[in-house]
Amino acid sequence: MKAGFRTKVFFAAFVAAAFSLLALAVLLAWQVRERQRAEIERHLSDGAHLVADLLSKATTLAGPELDEEADRLGQIIAGRVTFIAEDGHVVGDSTQSEAELPALENHLARPEVVAARERGFGSTQRYSDTVGTDMVYVAVRASHPVVSYVRLALPLTDVDAQLAAIWRAALGALAAAIPLALLVSWLVSASLARRVSAIARVAERYSAGDLTLPVYEHGSDELGTVARALDDSVQQLGGRIEELSRDRARMEAILGGMVEGVLVVDRQGRLQLVNRAAQKMLRVEPTAAGRLYQEVIRHPDITEQLTAALHGDESGGQELTLARDPGRTLLTRAAPVTGPSGGAVLVLHDITDLRRADQIRRDFVANVSHELRTPLTAIRGYVEALLDGPADAESTRKFLEIIARHTTRMERLVKDLLRLARLDARQELLETARCDIKQIFNAVTADLAPSIEAKRQHIALDVAPEARQVDGDPAKLHDIVRNLVENAVNYSPEETEVRLGAVQDNGTYLITVADSGPGIPSDDLTRVFERFYRVDKSRSRPGGTGLGLAIVKHLVELHGGEAVAANRPEGGAVFTVRLPVAGSW
Repeated sequence: MKAGFRTKVFFAAFVAAAFSLLALAVLLAWQVRERQRAEIERHLSDGAHLVADLLSKATTLAGPELDEEADRLGQIIAGRVTFIAEDGHVVGDSTQSEAELPALENHLARPEVVAARERGFGSTQRYSDTVGTDMVYVAVRASHPVVSYVRLALPLTDVDAQLAAIWRAALGALAAAIPLALLVSWLVSASLARRVSAIARVAERYSAGDLTLPVYEHGSDELGTVARALDDSVQQLGGRIEELSRDRARMEAILGGMVEGVLVVDRQGRLQLVNRAAQKMLRVEPTAAGRLYQEVIRHPDITEQLTAALHGDESGGQELTLARDPGRTLLTRAAPVTGPSGGAVLVLHDITDLRRADQIRRDFVANVSHELRTPLTAIRGYVEALLDGPADAESTRKFLEIIARHTTRMERLVKDLLRLARLDARQELLETARCDIKQIFNAVTADLAPSIEAKRQHIALDVAPEARQVDGDPAKLHDIVRNLVENAVNYSPEETEVRLGAVQDNGTYLITVADSGPGIPSDDLTRVFERFYRVDKSRSRPGGTGLGLAIVKHLVELHGGEAVAANRPEGGAVFTVRLPVAGSW
């Protein structure tokens, strides 16, 4: 279970009080021990010098007499007295009998003896295996024929007794102070806990999005100052967040509604923003934000523009096509972002429709000029021949027939152009009625009978019973079928079959016109409905204005349908008109 703030404060105060008391006891014990040790060492030093002085005057003492003298002096000093020869052997000890002396270790390597040999005096503290307690040792040089060192030692039992008394007093004081420390710590922690809990509740409310100011008083101490600073900071931050949210929503709405693509990178070259238009143009995933633009954009010209913009260079507009979508033309422009954040912004304009429209306009002008120049040249030639005076009336009649034929062709061309202009301007309206598609097929076949009979072709009808009736504009449906059938008759060889059909398929009304011609190259299937569009020479236009399929496409779209071209597996082309069954155009 996780401890709360009040519990932590309580234990912290209690542990601090207990630790302080223990630290005081430890310090006091250490001071007492050090002072007692220094006092014992001073006492032993005085005694050692006194014993050494006595021995210097009793030069006749030797053998058992030295051990007896050590015992006598040990009783006087109330400590251990040891006489050590020059070679380190003990020759007298107040705690050992004469018979036990030979069994004692050599004392020449004892620290206090080494110090006495080098400096004349040495002291140390250690555990004595001989007497079984901690001892303070002091050794001095002696002027005696046998004894070279006098060592005195006192146990620290008195010091340990005093320390034990101090520890008993400290533990007693600690036991007595525990209840008071508990009470004070609990009261202090309760007050702090209430205030901290109140601040925590306000912070949780802030984190949940509620930035309203609290109504309670924080107090005048440091905790209150921190709480008020927190409130002020949150209010300022909340205002800025709200403002940034509005700006961001406004910016996202603007960028999302733009048809231009916008791409923003930071100074490290990482994508910060890619609007929907740019994602579609460059095929960038929405999750690409944060990645380097070189990893996401595979077009070298665009990456070069962004690199130049990141170095502070502003490039002009550049028109380019994408390798993954060669049919699309983009106009790109990159510029550096000024300000502390830095970076670069790339704007992409999709000018595909503009370039296509411009190309269609140029092709249209060129095709119209060509279509008009051919009959005009013929008319002018035959008119000049007539002006020169032909040889007979038969030649004159033949020239006039040719002039009339070319004039009719120009009239049809101008008529079709005017109709396309009206369809583009949506000036033609539908007059919807219930139509019999088989009757329309028969009417068109009758209109084109001379051409069909001249090529000895056969018209095959296949109208499903449920597709006999269709909702549409009768005149415009007639024009649709006529243009398609005329196109099929013109491109089908002699003595072949042209198939006309009508079915209903999954809520769609289908009208099909299939010829037996050479078919359409796959690259041209999507463009045969363009004005004056020509396929290869094997499918070059044998007659007509070249605008029939374009008129068909517009009339079908006016009905809310679609016209498509395809190749038949057995050979030839098939044109399919899809119309809504319910006539929802």
